[in-house]
Amino acid sequence: MLSPRSILLASHGTIGAQAAEKIALGLCQSDTVLHHLIVVPDLWRGMMGDDWLNNASTRDTYGKYVEAQLGREIEQHRAVLEREISARGIIFQTRVVLGKPGQCLIEYAAESKADLVVIGSPRPPGISGLRSRMPLEKLARALTVPLLIAPYPK
Repeated sequence: MLSPRSILLASHGTIGAQAAEKIALGLCQSDTVLHHLIVVPDLWRGMMGDDWLNNASTRDTYGKYVEAQLGREIEQHRAVLEREISARGIIFQTRVVLGKPGQCLIEYAAESKADLVVIGSPRPPGISGLRSRMPLEKLARALTVPLLIAPYPK
């Protein structure tokens, strides 16, 4: 049985990520440090709707709206997870970054010195949603600690 003292959980609120959260929380003891990483894929950086927004002011307003919406969704997800673990004595740290999901995870795994990395599995075909593509082979080669991929819930 795994008993890591420091876990890096990459999750963002999707069904697959929630499966990873359940596994990570199941591995936590009262003195475990849970590093929660939320990566906003860098594709959002250019999401300005230029095809229908015709002036700089409107594009700026739209960009601020998108950022605010992403911020609200991230905070809601973080708060739900924090409420779930607060009573268990787990040390909880959240980091939100903008970038390529795989690269951000590799970098934060090295920085956080986690004993284990937990992620959700890719969405099965036919399940809708953003597919930001985590490069699993590259990720597994780059990590210096075990990688646990939670199966997608049936």
